[in-house]
Amino acid sequence: MTKKEELMIITMEECGELIQQCSKSIRKEHYYNNKELTEEVGDVMCMIELLIEYDIISQTNIDERVFEKKKKLLKWSNLL
Repeated sequence: MTKKEELMIITMEECGELIQQCSKSIRKEHYYNNKELTEEVGDVMCMIELLIEYDIISQTNIDERVFEKKKKLLKWSNLL
Protein backbone atom coordinates (compact mmCIF):
# COMPACT_ATOMS: atom_id res chain seq x y z
CA MET A 1 0.00 0.00 0.00
CA THR A 2 1.34 3.43 -0.89
CA LYS A 3 1.40 6.32 1.57
CA LYS A 4 -1.29 8.09 -0.45
CA GLU A 5 -3.53 5.02 -0.35
CA GLU A 6 -2.99 4.72 3.40
CA LEU A 7 -3.77 8.42 3.81
CA MET A 8 -7.03 8.08 1.89
CA ILE A 9 -8.10 4.95 3.78
CA ILE A 10 -7.40 6.44 7.20
CA THR A 11 -9.21 9.62 6.15
CA MET A 12 -12.27 7.56 5.17
CA GLU A 13 -12.15 5.68 8.47
CA GLU A 14 -11.89 8.89 10.49
CA CYS A 15 -14.82 10.44 8.59
CA GLY A 16 -16.86 7.35 9.40
CA GLU A 17 -16.00 7.65 13.08
CA LEU A 18 -17.07 11.31 13.03
CA ILE A 19 -20.37 10.35 11.43
CA GLN A 20 -20.95 7.79 14.16
CA GLN A 21 -20.12 10.27 16.92
CA CYS A 22 -22.44 12.90 15.43
CA SER A 23 -25.24 10.33 15.51
CA LYS A 24 -24.50 9.48 19.14
CA SER A 25 -24.44 13.17 20.03
CA ILE A 26 -27.91 13.62 18.56
CA ARG A 27 -29.26 10.49 20.26
CA LYS A 28 -27.91 11.54 23.65
CA GLU A 29 -28.57 15.27 23.08
CA HIS A 30 -24.94 15.86 24.06
CA TYR A 31 -23.71 18.69 21.86
CA TYR A 32 -21.61 20.94 24.08
CA ASN A 33 -18.37 20.02 25.82
CA ASN A 34 -18.57 16.62 24.14
CA LYS A 35 -15.09 15.13 24.47
CA GLU A 36 -15.69 12.28 22.03
CA LEU A 37 -17.10 14.59 19.37
CA THR A 38 -14.16 16.96 19.79
CA GLU A 39 -11.72 14.06 19.43
CA GLU A 40 -13.33 12.83 16.22
CA VAL A 41 -13.44 16.33 14.71
CA GLY A 42 -9.77 16.74 15.60
CA ASP A 43 -8.90 13.42 13.98
CA VAL A 44 -10.66 14.44 10.75
CA MET A 45 -8.99 17.85 10.77
CA CYS A 46 -5.61 16.13 11.19
CA MET A 47 -6.30 14.00 8.13
CA ILE A 48 -7.38 17.06 6.14
CA GLU A 49 -4.11 18.75 7.08
CA LEU A 50 -2.22 15.67 5.87
CA LEU A 51 -4.16 15.70 2.59
CA ILE A 52 -2.90 19.26 2.13
CA GLU A 53 0.68 18.36 3.10
CA TYR A 54 0.66 15.52 0.56
CA ASP A 55 -0.60 17.97 -2.11
CA ILE A 56 -3.72 15.91 -2.68
CA ILE A 57 -5.86 18.97 -2.02
CA SER A 58 -4.97 22.65 -1.65
CA GLN A 59 -5.86 25.06 1.12
CA THR A 60 -6.86 27.63 -1.49
CA ASN A 61 -9.36 25.27 -3.08
CA ILE A 62 -10.73 24.34 0.34
CA ASP A 63 -11.17 28.00 1.26
CA GLU A 64 -13.01 28.63 -2.01
CA ARG A 65 -15.30 25.67 -1.37
CA VAL A 66 -16.02 26.81 2.19
CA PHE A 67 -17.07 30.20 0.80
CA GLU A 68 -19.38 28.54 -1.75
CA LYS A 69 -20.90 26.22 0.86
CA LYS A 70 -21.63 29.14 3.18
CA LYS A 71 -23.44 30.90 0.32
CA LYS A 72 -25.60 27.79 -0.15
CA LEU A 73 -26.27 27.56 3.57
CA LEU A 74 -27.45 31.18 3.60
CA LYS A 75 -30.02 30.22 1.00
CA TRP A 76 -31.06 26.75 2.17
CA SER A 77 -30.61 26.68 5.96
CA ASN A 78 -30.89 28.83 9.04
CA LEU A 79 -27.38 28.08 10.30
CA LEU A 80 -25.83 31.36 9.14
